[in-house]
Amino acid sequence: MAGVLDTLACYVQSMLTEMAGDEVHMLLGVTGEIEKMDIKLKDLKNFLLREAMYDATNILDICELKAMEQGPSHDAGCFNSLLFCMRNPIHVHAHKIGSRVKNLNQRLEDIKKRSLHFNFINLNSYEDRSRRMASSSHGSRETSGELDESSLVGENIEEDTRNLVEMLTSVELSNCENNNILVVAIVGVGGIGKTTLAKKIFNHDLIQQEFSKKIWLSVNKDLSETELLRRAVIEAEGDHQSAGNTRGALERALKKALNGEKTLLVMDDVWKHQVWEDVLETPLVSAALAHGSRVLITTRHDMVARGMMATKPYHYVNKLDPEDAWLAPDHFQWLLLKKKVVGNGNDEDQIELLKDIGMEIITKCDYLPLAVKVMGGLLRKKTARRWEWENVLNDSIWSESQMPEELNYAIYLSYEDLSSSLKPCFLHYSLLPKSRVFFAYEIIGMWISEGFVHETSCDLEEIGKEYCNELIQRNLIEPNIIYVEKLVCNMHDVVRSFAQYLARNEALVAQNTETDIAGKINSQKFFRLSLETKGSESDELEWYSLHGQTSLRTLLSVGPIKIKPGDSFLVFPNLRTLYVQGANFDALVEHLNQLKHLRYLSIEGTNTSKLPGSIGKMKFLQYISLRGCKSLVNVPNSIVTLQHLRFLNLYDTGISIIPKDFDCLTNLRNLYGFPAHKDGDWCSIEELGPLCQLTELHISGLENVSSSSFAKKARIGDKVWLSRLCLECTSRIKHDGQLVKDDEGIPEEQQQQIEEVFNELQPPSSLESLEISGYFGQRLPRWMMSTTVMPHGSLRILLMDDLTCCTELPNGLCQLPCLGILQIVHAPAIKRVGPEFLQPNHHCHNHSKVGVSFPRLSTLNFNSPVPDCEVCSFSR
Repeated sequence: MAGVLDTLACYVQSMLTEMAGDEVHMLLGVTGEIEKMDIKLKDLKNFLLREAMYDATNILDICELKAMEQGPSHDAGCFNSLLFCMRNPIHVHAHKIGSRVKNLNQRLEDIKKRSLHFNFINLNSYEDRSRRMASSSHGSRETSGELDESSLVGENIEEDTRNLVEMLTSVELSNCENNNILVVAIVGVGGIGKTTLAKKIFNHDLIQQEFSKKIWLSVNKDLSETELLRRAVIEAEGDHQSAGNTRGALERALKKALNGEKTLLVMDDVWKHQVWEDVLETPLVSAALAHGSRVLITTRHDMVARGMMATKPYHYVNKLDPEDAWLAPDHFQWLLLKKKVVGNGNDEDQIELLKDIGMEIITKCDYLPLAVKVMGGLLRKKTARRWEWENVLNDSIWSESQMPEELNYAIYLSYEDLSSSLKPCFLHYSLLPKSRVFFAYEIIGMWISEGFVHETSCDLEEIGKEYCNELIQRNLIEPNIIYVEKLVCNMHDVVRSFAQYLARNEALVAQNTETDIAGKINSQKFFRLSLETKGSESDELEWYSLHGQTSLRTLLSVGPIKIKPGDSFLVFPNLRTLYVQGANFDALVEHLNQLKHLRYLSIEGTNTSKLPGSIGKMKFLQYISLRGCKSLVNVPNSIVTLQHLRFLNLYDTGISIIPKDFDCLTNLRNLYGFPAHKDGDWCSIEELGPLCQLTELHISGLENVSSSSFAKKARIGDKVWLSRLCLECTSRIKHDGQLVKDDEGIPEEQQQQIEEVFNELQPPSSLESLEISGYFGQRLPRWMMSTTVMPHGSLRILLMDDLTCCTELPNGLCQLPCLGILQIVHAPAIKRVGPEFLQPNHHCHNHSKVGVSFPRLSTLNFNSPVPDCEVCSFSR
């Protein structure tokens, strides 16, 4: 956890650094105290100071809040406004703030003194413990090419072995080799079975025949470069004794041992590509290896495979899908568990009678082979009695410190390798309620609100995406293939349990199906609380039961929770993230302004009918999601004063009007469900003009825009950071897919008007995703009908739905170089479709250029009842 505290300490210190020394002394009664706090925090970073540092952020928040209340800040993203508070010593709150700073400094001093006497909060002890774990487990992580047949079950490993052996011995691939050596990568999360697969390949008969030299290296993270070279020389049967311990001599010995040999080098558990690039590549390349030599690596990180220039596609070892686990022949995960259990007097027939419980245990292991083997070892110590196995199934071993050390260590290695910035993000991911699908932008918003993403760059969302992608590349989370663009990711249950264990002193994940959930909630002080509730009203958790958690910074609640008159937020003065879904929340809304520190507010799918008129006083709000609040019909005028607001989601609400001066929210990056409406000579869409920081924008109700001049004022094309755009008119398609018809149909002047409006909504060339829904013009916008008007070179996703009157698809779609997903649904008037929709390799013509149609297209969904549609070439 030291890395997490480092991140928090750096965050606090960056806040303090913003305060000029000369200005600090202006704060009444605390001359020098801020400097003392800064010095103490720097000196005490190695101690357990979470609560003290959280208090420091609270104090600085209050300083900034009081300054903002006195006047607008010219720099919404920095702490210059703190100086205002300090320049005004007669401010009524100055003395109170000064007292809190003094008290905090005294606490820091007391903590330091106690730590010296008792040494019970030194974070080094945690790291020492992890090092001891690593040391004690060193033997188990030191792998060799010897194969344990008891670990091999099922057809998947046989098929994977055949495919990889074929790749390693393929003559055709020799033409793709880099410096006569082809690198092949096996990638997957820790404990998934990468090493077992590599051993199976290493011992395969064809490999034994094809390669005259076979080297197995367990690339331990702690090995020095010379030690790694020495082991390679030994494995290659070279003269390691004469070479001694100098790097140059070892390189020459390795080169001599491999000269002219057809070599297979297996590098197991590679964490950094530099061990190949800086240590082993040069002697192997210079050894004049025989044609067809190969390197096979196992790694947890895509980045390592990429850094070693491994041939693509990489071979991913994935966990079994739950359905596949049951449908697989002989349930080979069960065979693996049974192999580990049978023995010690246990009869195989008796064990077979416990298969139903065994499969439940396998499910809890999340189908990770290492976890299954570890649990098999535990069950081996038990008798073949149902109640003993049920005790194991229901034991706290899955989430408490009793987790087997081997499994603990396997996952801990991945955690330990994370940067201090990524560690809190990883731990936070494990707190998300499993019953709810969380999109990446929601999670990144929570990270930003918690201060986990606090680089000086204003583009915090992009940094958050990089963090998310790195967790994916490290196989700690995995994209859900149902969603495009890695929009949703899952975390392995075993990894989740481990992360929750690491965070146990700060966070609690609880469900109301557990016994004594209220007792768990109040068992200790938590900073983060994640709740999942379900069932009848009598089973609902009471809001009152949370009142003891006065230090909460994050509250995630999915499902019903009983809220009574008199309940409020006063007991959560430090809350920064509030996520509530599916609760009877309306009774609490009026008290939201009690949350002075709140950055993240999501009340999706609740019965909320209004927001507090004073929401503008919640100055730190960065993220607001009201999606699915159908009873909510307006937003308070004061929302336009939230200068820190970065994200606003009004989608699927009853909101049809937004306040004037909405254009003051110039920090907005993501805006969804923005309602277009007209009021006299003013139209809401013109409020979008100054919002130049937008990266994602969804506009609804565009049929309400009466003139293209209003649309032009939105200045969509000037938003150079815009990557995703959704333009929506109210649908004219019924739920059964039929067109809503009236006596007159859609008047031609309305069709022309919407065409003119959309013509002025031309996006910038940076756009990557475009969605058009409910459009009722006969022709699509000019900027879509010809690629010569505006190049869509970056467009990767194009979705069009409910094109009521559109008769022709855009010319030049086939030439979009990056288009990967194209979907056209409910377009009953389409009369012309080009042959490239039916023939992927059809050649598409545009002026003098000829190219293959849809060069990157991976998904095409053309779902529309168009019986009279003519399939022909596009006409310009």
